[in-house]
Amino acid sequence: MQLSVLTLEEVAAIHQATLRILGEVGLVLAHGESREILAGGGAKVRGERVLLPAALVEQCITKAVKKVTLRGRGGEVKTLGDGSLHWHNLGGARDIYDARSGQRRRALLQDVRDSARLLDALPGATTITPFFTPLDVPGALMSLAMYRHAIPNTTKPLQGPGVQTAAEVRFAVRMAEVVGPPGEVLSLSVSPVSPLNLPDDMAEAIIEVARQGIAFAPLPCPTAGTTAPFSLAGALAQQNAEVLACVVLAQLVHPGLPMIYCGRLAMMEPRTGLSVWGGVELGLVSAATVQLAHYYDFPVNVYGFSTNAHTLDIQSGYERSLNAVIPALAGADELSGIGEMEAGVMGSYAQMVCDSEIAAGIRRLRRGFVVDDDSLAVEVVAAAMDGTRNFLSQRHTSRYLRAGEVLLTQLAERRSWETWEQEGQVGMAERAQAEAEHLLATHQPAPLSEDQDRQLDEIMLEAKSRLVME
Repeated sequence: MQLSVLTLEEVAAIHQATLRILGEVGLVLAHGESREILAGGGAKVRGERVLLPAALVEQCITKAVKKVTLRGRGGEVKTLGDGSLHWHNLGGARDIYDARSGQRRRALLQDVRDSARLLDALPGATTITPFFTPLDVPGALMSLAMYRHAIPNTTKPLQGPGVQTAAEVRFAVRMAEVVGPPGEVLSLSVSPVSPLNLPDDMAEAIIEVARQGIAFAPLPCPTAGTTAPFSLAGALAQQNAEVLACVVLAQLVHPGLPMIYCGRLAMMEPRTGLSVWGGVELGLVSAATVQLAHYYDFPVNVYGFSTNAHTLDIQSGYERSLNAVIPALAGADELSGIGEMEAGVMGSYAQMVCDSEIAAGIRRLRRGFVVDDDSLAVEVVAAAMDGTRNFLSQRHTSRYLRAGEVLLTQLAERRSWETWEQEGQVGMAERAQAEAEHLLATHQPAPLSEDQDRQLDEIMLEAKSRLVME
């Protein structure tokens, strides 16, 4: 089951527009070493701009490793690029929505621990990203603290935090070494500044990621209408140029570096100027991003569950489901956003539980169903019509039930009104909140050793001494 929102000719047209942007407009880049690396590969330096010729861009695309594997400390492995669909949570939310009180609050370090532990328990999340930006940590240490306190609370594959400096890259790699070979247990992202600007710190970070041999996911986050063209095709071309510029720099430093194509294109709300994550256009451009990435044979990670809603209401449900289904059917390798609310500003434990169930439904949708002699069931119909055996009593029914022909939900209401009324008229959001509280009270991943905890603490102390200005 495959959805295409662009024709092959339209994908090729966006690619050609991207090459023109990179070759004629160029990238704003002042960082000396990066300019030298790119110039050595054939780029042209014109003042503050670096222009990337088409031949260089296409050569670097070819060099990159196109299948990326990440292993959790518990041994669980995810592979992007093998045709499977993976899910991870929103990363970097500032606030928490409490579904029980209906209020929000600022996230703390304990929420980083708790969210990783809850996601570790949820089957819908196959990969975990440090969820919250904690208020009780100095800004210079925030990304590293998020990673340090997620590590002990999951055995699933754990993506590293978004990094902005080479020093953060080196400290993250050292923390990864505590639990395994960094090239196997760590991936990192750097977000260029839209439009087409790579500040010095971020350029240094990309170079360091490449030198360390860590799977790299460029993560541009343009907004159509404010930091990218308002036309979706133009915004996609710019986003594509930002991704490919990072690919070129990384591949010139480390030919064959594993790459994950990421896109986080959102739209401006014309009436407020705010970023829209809930509109159906987001699902549309996410699906188009999938097609672009696969045009280059890259594994691709795009928005999945996304909404501008402030509560667990109908708006949240329809926006996140619609915007996840579209790129999922387009063939996305990984979708983000489990637990996301308010355009990425906020997250919710109850929403994480809901999204785990919705993710199962989307996987079921993508799987489709088999049509063959057995599933067409002519003999089964005949037996029921002859009165020999009804449908429920036949082995055919139990076999397809065990095979998952119909998804059995845990949170969605499937009972009669009378039963629902007798049991308190509890809705999906309330059940999700109760399940989140139960899992946080009972689920505990395999702990780190005392030596591993000590090593992580020592790395964080060193990072504090070097990165935090007293």
